[in-house]
Amino acid sequence: MAIPVPLRLRSLGVTTLGVLALGLSATLPAVAHDDDHGDKSDQNASACPPGLQKRAAERAGDNFADACLPGQDFAALDDSAATLAPGEIEKSPNIELIANIPKSGPFAPEAAFNSDLAFQGDYAFQGNYNGLAVFDITKPHKPRMVTQVLCPGSQNDISVYGDLLVLSVDSSRSNETCDNVPQSAEIKESWEGIRVFDISDPTAPEYVSAVETKCGSHTHTLAPSKDGRAVYAYVSSYAPNPKHPDCQPPHDLISVVKVPLSSPEEAAVVNEPVLFPAEGDIAGGNPAGNYSRETVGCHDLTAYAAKDVMAGACMGDGVLIDISDRENPAVTEWVRDTENFAFWHSATFNNAATKVVFTDELGGGSGPTCNPTIGQTKGADAIYDIVDGQLEFRSYFKIPRTQANTENCVAHNGSLIPVKGRDIMVQAWYQGGISVWDFTDSANPKEIAYFDRGPLSTERLIVGGSWSAYWYNGHIYSSDIQKGFDVFKVNDPRVAPALKVRMDELNVQSQTSY
Repeated sequence: MAIPVPLRLRSLGVTTLGVLALGLSATLPAVAHDDDHGDKSDQNASACPPGLQKRAAERAGDNFADACLPGQDFAALDDSAATLAPGEIEKSPNIELIANIPKSGPFAPEAAFNSDLAFQGDYAFQGNYNGLAVFDITKPHKPRMVTQVLCPGSQNDISVYGDLLVLSVDSSRSNETCDNVPQSAEIKESWEGIRVFDISDPTAPEYVSAVETKCGSHTHTLAPSKDGRAVYAYVSSYAPNPKHPDCQPPHDLISVVKVPLSSPEEAAVVNEPVLFPAEGDIAGGNPAGNYSRETVGCHDLTAYAAKDVMAGACMGDGVLIDISDRENPAVTEWVRDTENFAFWHSATFNNAATKVVFTDELGGGSGPTCNPTIGQTKGADAIYDIVDGQLEFRSYFKIPRTQANTENCVAHNGSLIPVKGRDIMVQAWYQGGISVWDFTDSANPKEIAYFDRGPLSTERLIVGGSWSAYWYNGHIYSSDIQKGFDVFKVNDPRVAPALKVRMDELNVQSQTSY
């Protein structure tokens, strides 16, 4: 197994992609985002999972357009060990699904993907490509939806802070309001960025303002100002295109948006720091031509504001960022893994901020990558210890269950489970279900619970499964792309201490200590 090499050594260890000979096109790592804004009219429609062809015109999806590219033939992948049929469930004895609220209304269509989750008090906030939903979780075994807000613009990645809610929009729209339609990014007047809502009444969110950001806002991460008067949104975006006036290459930056708490209508971009400055003619980020995606922006950032540090998953690079000066973040450490990581997708610190778990979204979230053909080191998590400010690789973790070739499955969003003295997290794997695993021993992570539904179909790949699975005040909540809003209960002595930990608010990309 190749060991990821820190960039400070300038030895990248570039290798050819062994998995390519196993049925995945050699272009796959380099195109892990449907950033076309309608520029993929020449694609093979039959290769695109239902729902994605329609969404491609507005740059919807995490990196789902991978499945829309010619040559993405997964027939050679060995799924013979996948045993579940549609409607069946496999799980460990220590976890139970205690509630489910199906998608409904304008969020019911297959192409209306549920996305991320945030929490505050007795409410859960769920993003959807068509807007957002709010659930009362006072009784976790009997959650109830209290409102839906129709506000199209994928992904609608979602965060809350006090009386404010923020949504990320990474699909080109006709205007910044909720009354909009898709519009080509080649039109200068088109809009994408972040939207801000007032949730002083969580049951009735009110639109307040919007901020346009370069290349939109795929995701965002909140961090409070040092004086408590504002909250900063660090906006991740990528995939520039010379045809798009508001998304020009090079795009090696993030956007810093300041939102004054007393006047959120005055939210504005205050900086666009370059994270990967070029060195002469050499690009600062991971270059094209190796297994990992070329770095032209970041996919996701996770801030640990109390420790003034942020971890960035930036396409072909994993980075640590100093945010002691909130408006001027600076990269302090970065690594690459051109052997096994196709697309650095997200990051999670442990509670002590002495480790980072990075995820690799091989196949863009739309491919069946959980099988022995792909193996256990690709489309997986990578655990790094932070030693004297430097990232040191320790191991990979991936769920061991083979998924069918009609199931999109890869490492995705998860959160820590607050057990003091242990490093335990719950994580979504799309149609691979959810997994609870312990990485206290960084070199030997172990799964301790799991829940897995059978495929949505045996005839076609329908993009679905758990987008995000997070622990909040004693339960696991999962945003399932097609099935809706799930609530789980874990009964395990290793997790039991977390039942005593209560939080007033949870944005997983804005970590706090417990």
